Amino acid sequence: METIVQVLITAVAFFVGAQLLKGVHVKSFVQAIIVAIVIGVLNYTLGTFLKIVTLGIFSLSIFTWFLDAILIQVADFFLEGFEVKSFWWALGLAAVVSIVSGLLSGVV
Repeated sequence: METIVQVLITAVAFFVGAQLLKGVHVKSFVQAIIVAIVIGVLNYTLGTFLKIVTLGIFSLSIFTWFLDAILIQVADFFLEGFEVKSFWWALGLAAVVSIVSGLLSGVV
């Protein structure tokens, strides 16, 4: 149940981010749920691998923000109905998603 709640919180964060940032487009809330699931899977697989590989080089937490932006762009490549115009918009979306999901997780 906790995983479902976390996916829904992340989906709301992606949907809010798409509403706030004009360089990001999410077709619908259902698409935002799919994006949240894909980003979660990418973060668990590719994200974990990249964190292990770069552990000694990038130990700052800002690297996580850049990694999230990279994973958002990977998801953009694979998903229809989810579009991020550039890496800078992906960085902005990563920041919005982090803030909104953090706030919503604190409330729930």
